[in-house]
This record gives sequence, C-alpha cells and structure tokens, in this order.
Amino acid sequence: MASRLVNPSTMNILYAHPSPLLPHLCGSCGCHFATMSSFRSSFHANLLLSSPSKRTMNLTNPSKRTISLASRRNPAFRPLRGLECRHYSTEGLLASIMAAVEAMRLTRKQPRTVGRVVLAGSQEVLNTNIENRVLQKGILLEFHKDYDRTLLAVAQRPDGKRNWMVSDQNGVNFSIRPQQVTYVVPGTAEFQPDQITDFILKSKDLLDPSLLEYAWVEVLEKERKVNAEELAEIIYGKTDPLESYCAHVLLSQDEVYFSAGESKGFSLVYEPRPTSQVEELLRRKHVKEASQKELETFICAVKSARQQPIHAKPPKCYWQTDEKIRFRIEALEAFALDACKSDEQKRAAAEVLKNLGMLKASTSAADLLIEIGYFPIHVNLEFLKFDIPTKQSDSVLAAVDEIFEYPPPDPDEINRKDLTFLKVYAIDVDEADELDDALSAAKLPDGRIKVWIHVADPTRWVDSSSIINKEAKSRATSVFLPTRTIPMFPEKLAMEKMSLVQGHLCNAVSVSVVLNQDGSIAEINLENSTIRPTYMMTYEGASELLALKIEEESELNLLFEAAVLRLKWRCHQGAIDTPMIEARVKVPNPDDPEPSINLYLQEQSNPAMRLVSEMMILCGEAIASFGVKNNIPLPYRGQSQTNISVAYLSYLPEGPVRSSAYVKTMRPVEMDFRKPLPHATLGVPGYVQFTSPIRRYVDLLAHYQVKAVLRGEPPPFSCNHLEGMMPLIKMQLRIAKRLYNNSLRYWLLEYLRRQHREKEFRALILRFIKDKAAALLLVEVGIQASVQVFSGAQVGDEIMVQVLEALPRKEILSLKEVLST
Repeated sequence: MASRLVNPSTMNILYAHPSPLLPHLCGSCGCHFATMSSFRSSFHANLLLSSPSKRTMNLTNPSKRTISLASRRNPAFRPLRGLECRHYSTEGLLASIMAAVEAMRLTRKQPRTVGRVVLAGSQEVLNTNIENRVLQKGILLEFHKDYDRTLLAVAQRPDGKRNWMVSDQNGVNFSIRPQQVTYVVPGTAEFQPDQITDFILKSKDLLDPSLLEYAWVEVLEKERKVNAEELAEIIYGKTDPLESYCAHVLLSQDEVYFSAGESKGFSLVYEPRPTSQVEELLRRKHVKEASQKELETFICAVKSARQQPIHAKPPKCYWQTDEKIRFRIEALEAFALDACKSDEQKRAAAEVLKNLGMLKASTSAADLLIEIGYFPIHVNLEFLKFDIPTKQSDSVLAAVDEIFEYPPPDPDEINRKDLTFLKVYAIDVDEADELDDALSAAKLPDGRIKVWIHVADPTRWVDSSSIINKEAKSRATSVFLPTRTIPMFPEKLAMEKMSLVQGHLCNAVSVSVVLNQDGSIAEINLENSTIRPTYMMTYEGASELLALKIEEESELNLLFEAAVLRLKWRCHQGAIDTPMIEARVKVPNPDDPEPSINLYLQEQSNPAMRLVSEMMILCGEAIASFGVKNNIPLPYRGQSQTNISVAYLSYLPEGPVRSSAYVKTMRPVEMDFRKPLPHATLGVPGYVQFTSPIRRYVDLLAHYQVKAVLRGEPPPFSCNHLEGMMPLIKMQLRIAKRLYNNSLRYWLLEYLRRQHREKEFRALILRFIKDKAAALLLVEVGIQASVQVFSGAQVGDEIMVQVLEALPRKEILSLKEVLST
C-alpha cells in the first residue's frame, strides 16, 4: 500500500490536542467524526479493544503497521455514503484524512457566504471582500481602548468626518478612530450591544490555543497565508461570526505559530512561521512557563511569610538555600537598596512587586523584605546602600597577625621620652571603644600653666606604605552608629596596640603647651613619648570631680583653669561659642523587634566637655604652628568670617537658641596643604586635626608628616599628594556623618514613638519659620522639630508639646503645643 510522509507534528496534534471542535473524516471510508476529540477517542479505543492480530504494529516494516478501526462499536462514528471502515496503515490513514479534507474544499461548486465575508477557493475573491469591508451601523467590531486593552462594541453612527460612535455591552458610548479598529466581525450587520455579553461567553468555549498547532501544520504544508475567516474554516469547519471572531482572537494572541503580515481593510493576513522558528519560540515559551511557575511558588512563600507572626517568620537562610528563590530575594534586596546590577534584576523585583499588588518602588521592596523577616524591623537601609565594609580583608588581618607575632621595631625608640611620671586623665564617653587622647597639666614656678595633650601613636605600628594604612585610607574614618561601630583600623590592632589603656605603658605623641596669663600660647613642644594613663573617666565623672575641687586632683583643676583661659582668649580673637544639647543613643540589640534604646544627653557647656574641647582646639593650633615653623605640608583647616556680626545676634538668649542662629550663618570649612588658614569660628590663626588618629585618617596623615620631621626625615607626603587624597577622604567623611545623623534621628524618633501619647515634653523655641510655625528643640530628647505655636510664646521661651505621630522609617515627627488651662 502506498503511503505518504506525514509531518510528525500532525501525529502530535491528533494524539495530544484536547477536544478541537471541528468535523473530521476518515480518509478512506468516509466516516464522519463530529469533533477531533471523538476521532482521537475512537482511534485509541479501537486500537486497544481490537484483537492483537488486528492492532499489531510492525516496527520493522512500516508498510505493515496496521490499526483496526472498529467504527461501528463507537457512536462517534457516523458512516457516510454507505462505506465500510477498513484497515489502514497509520501513515496512509493520516494522509487520506488530509487529502479528503482538501478534496472537499476543492470540489465545492458554490462559495459560502457568511454575512459580508465571501469564502471561496479563490484567494483573490477573499482578499477583495476583506478590503471592501467597511464600517456601518450594526456591525460588531473590536477596537483598542487602551495600549494593552481591546473591547467589543457595536457601530452606531459616524461621529464627524472620520470617527465612529460605538456602544459596548454596558451601553457606554465611545468615539473611535478607524485606526483603533482591530477587527470587524463578519456577518453581524444588525448586531445589538446587549448581545455582546452572550457572544463573549460563547467565545470562551472555542478559544483553545492548541488548535493553532493543527492549523499551522496544514497551512505550512500548503505554503499559504490565512486570515481569521480562513483559519475559522480550518479549525472550526465554518466561518460564522462567532467562529471567525474566535479565530481572530487566537491569531492576535498567538506568539508561536503565526506572524502578522499585511493589513487588508480591518483584517490582518497571517503567515505560518518556519518550523525552526516555531521550535525556538516553543522553547522560549516553555522557559517562560517554567519561570512563571517558579514565580508563583516564590509568591506563595512570600505570602505565607507575611502572614506569620514575627517570631515564626522563616530565617534569612531559608531564602538563600534554593538558587531560584535566592535570585529573586537578592533581586528584591538590590532593588530596595537602589543597587540593581542588571536589568534582569530590576525586572525580577518589579515582577514580584506587581504580583503582590505593590508599587514598583524601592521603599515597597524594603517594606516587603521587612514583612517577610528577611530584613530586621529596624534595618538601616542607608547603611546597606552605602555598602560600608564591616569586615577587614584576609590580607589586612594577616598583616595584623604578623604585627602581633613579630612586633616591628619602634622607629622612634631612641628619642621617645618617658612621661610616665605625669598624672594622665583620659576623658571620653563611657562606651568609647578606643581612646585616642589624654591630658596632663602642671603649674610652672612662674605661675603659668603647662598642659600636655597626649595622642595615641598608631604610626608606631603601621608604616605609611603598609596594606593596613591603605585600607585605613580607603575607609577614611571609623563609622559611629547607635547600633554599632565600624572601626577604621582592625579592631584587635586598635584596641590592643594603638589605644591608650589605663595603667598600661602606651606609646604616644605628646604636645606640650605653656600658656600665657591671657591664655595665648607661649611655648610649644612635640615629642614621641611613653605614658601610663592614670584615670579613664566619663564626662559625667570628670564634671563631678571638678565640682568637688578635690586637692588630690589638682592637675584636673589646672586643666579646667587652662580651658577657661583658652576660651576667654579665643572669644577675644572673634571665636563663636556654640554650646548645644547633644543626644547620644546606644541600641545594644538592634535586630530585636523591640530593642532597648539607651538615651544620653550631653550639654556641651558641661565643664568636662568644655575642658576636653578646649584642649583639642589648643592641640590643633599648636600643630599648625609647628607645621609653619618646620614648613610641613599638612591638612590645614580654616573657616572664613561670617558677614553677620556676633553682636547682631547678642540679643538672643545664650545657649542653644543663640548657637542655632550662629550655626546657620557659618561658612563652609576650607583646607590648604601649604600654609595655615585663619579659623574664624574657633578664633585661632591655624588649625590641624591631630587628636584622633585611630578614628580619623586626616589626623593619621598629620601624624605621619609630623613624626617624620621629629626623626629628621622628609615628610612622606607632598602638598600635591595630600591634595590628591582629599576628595575620596572627604566623601567618606560626608557619608559617615550622614549615616550617624540619620541613624541617630531614626532612633530618637523610635524612642518618641514608644512614649505614651499623653506624655508632655519641654520644648525650647529656637526661631520662627513662618507665621506661627516655630523650630524648636525637645530639651529632654535632644531632637529638633517644628510645631504651630498659638500661646504667644517668643524665641527662647519654653513650651510643652505632645507627640501626635512619630514614624522613624518615614522621618515624620508631628507635634502639638499643649496650651495651659
């Protein structure tokens, strides 16, 4: 028996498609099948029910593969023309089916007319009818409503020269342009808008995308193009309005088998894609479907985690075990931090947010990660965005281990002076991790005061060319936050080798200054030294000792006396004294849902803080003088005089009110590396930061320069070299300052959020912004805010306020004035 080669895809269609609704014929006996599914069911039923001898398939000789089709045992068979069913090879049966269907079309004597569409064997006649199709009243059409939305409507009347007024099933009228029309449904000359709903419901039963594969096989074999009506004829066996519209929908939504070609009237002509292209598109489709399934699984996991109570949410590691889940969670994290490395990450994050009904915004991604427990409730997003390194590299840690195992020789051992006979006070906040500076004082025979500012000597351990110094330069500063400290140097090295420790011998650079009776500098001396810190004190403890004026601590009293002289002298030089109330917060357990918040308030007018501040300024002035005398390139800091006279603001109350006004008039700090610049705010002719070399790289640079000169060596860095390093250092310093300020404000707002709504706070009015809106300082919290003042209070007055709303994440603080009754 002769057999023709059948495209394997056709076999797949016959076996795989679910219930295509089209008439089918047995190519040899003429048995008519009502649907493609009935053909398949009969095919398989008879294959299984027939005797083994009648359903054997010879795999060795294809021509002998036979299948018994017992049509009379299956009601799906309806014999036509009185012919009986016989046995055929698989290839022959399929070939006969295709041939019979084609023969029926070719032998039609009259074209079938469906409404205004003419279907015939002649492609030219069909094209002519499509091109002549026009809009008229009662026609059902599809049109673009929005960019990605189409609607069905019935044409009512022309609207102007070109537009048409159409009505949808809800009676809503639209004026549309002809360009918006995507399809005119044939055979609907008197369609009514109230029929649209039923039409749409019926169409859903016919919209089976799998039908396109069968049609594609046939159209591809015939190397022809089709429009919606022709496709309807192929897959449904008729071109009635409903079938034609369904064919149009299938074609317009298809992304695999057919590509849209030229437009004829209000209908598109479609061309079958080549087999290779279809295979590639199917591959992509399967990949997309797999990705969609993975997305749905991820969305389910996210929804489940959102619903869990805080203590039951999955740990962070849960989202990192599976590679596909990890990709999406990392995409969300990158999106939340504005740090997406690729468009793929952006799309993945946006896809998740869209499926959850959330806005496509970084804040939405951050909120989601908090809700599922991936981020802690109080996560510092800004810290993560700046990607501050929290760990030292292995090479840096290896260099530190080498220092401990093989301590380098002290380059200043020969000229290091023993100052262990001095009583040394180290005053700092109680939670300081490392101490950079300490103080000593003595009364000279002539009555003048000599003070020593002892500064930690990290250059004793770290050479300017070492990898540890390079890492410190890249960090530029230690980062201080309420929740943690990220040190500039490796913590072990900073704490155990560099820091000043009570009762231990410590290397230092000691700056000694003899003061004149008016507080000006009489003598300056710099030397490498060895000291033994006597007291480690907090500001509060030092202030209490100063208040008691204990004779045994006369050196501490001398230091305070020197500080008073210095402040008086600086003010005579035009210095602006700006004491404020400063808040400090420590949060020991920030990852807890309700961490403890320890709030401390420091008044900069506090005696101990005054003492330390004046000694640090004195040291900076002394280093600048030493640099000028020895022609040393240093990071000299200066600040120009403000245009506003200090006397102009003298009417304001002393303290935070006047200080706040002064700060707003100050000019930005300038820097020079060749010569000192006058520092108008400090009231000194020159100033160099020198007292925090463990925490601040600019201070460390000054140490390298000064210590080289003390050894009789040229400074390691030229003016140009210093200037070239400054942009990166300044940027890191700005980031650290911003992180500290914003983190501090966040925790102050969180502190206020937890207070009882009825609680009242003292507030000092700093200034009026506009009308009754006043800027104020919450004295008991140390945070500035604004409020509407209705009591008639003036600048410098204290009022009572209550917190209406405090939202740390949104940086919102809303207050109201409490009016006395």
